Amino acid sequence: MADLMKRTVVVTGGSRGIGRAICLAFAGPEANVYFNYSSASAASMETEELVARAGGFAKGFQVNVGSEKEVESFFSKIMEDTGRVDVLVNNAGITRDGLLARMKEKDWDDVLDINLKGTFICTKTVTRPMMKQRYGRIINISSVVGASGNPGQANYVASKAGIIGFTKAVAKELGSRGITVNAVAPGFVETDMTASLSEKVKELMISQIPLGRSGRPEDVAAAVLFLASEGACYITGQVIHVSGGMYM
Repeated sequence: MADLMKRTVVVTGGSRGIGRAICLAFAGPEANVYFNYSSASAASMETEELVARAGGFAKGFQVNVGSEKEVESFFSKIMEDTGRVDVLVNNAGITRDGLLARMKEKDWDDVLDINLKGTFICTKTVTRPMMKQRYGRIINISSVVGASGNPGQANYVASKAGIIGFTKAVAKELGSRGITVNAVAPGFVETDMTASLSEKVKELMISQIPLGRSGRPEDVAAAVLFLASEGACYITGQVIHVSGGMYM
């Protein structure tokens, strides 16, 4: 039924990269898109403008997804505007890479707070309105390394592996209420996070990808759009790897 009405879509970390591509994937007259960003910048306004050019509506808010108080205020504003939340995409994420022996406790805490705790808080907050609607689509952005592991990223890997387990548990809890919960695990994707890597590292990563190229944010957004559609209404608790075959 939700495909027949104007849906409310919420994307965390939507001001750039994969998050922006997801916002743009939903751009159009059939959806109102809300997103958060962690710090004020021109990027959030650019996302709003790009969605508007595509014929849609998008509004960004500065919100720390690791803060329950800020997240609740964010969703309260959305509910005041639209009265519903149909799709939640938990995309917000950060990295604080380093070998375990040298990793600071704060680096561990910061990554887990945004990546995993943020996913928990946002999902918990939308559970009540989605249960009342008896409809919802929750898509969590994990990572290929959450399944395969990666040296120098113990904190990031733990957060993304946690998202996979969280997805499966919540899918079992909410399935009877018409709410699907799935995860998308991107591989090596061209974003701000990967732009700082050396050409040598990038070449090494691409050499491990059967399709022979890095991914684009739009590749991930396409998987998210599918999982949010009625075509995916019988899919829940699953992890879709968008990695060009990097992980099988």
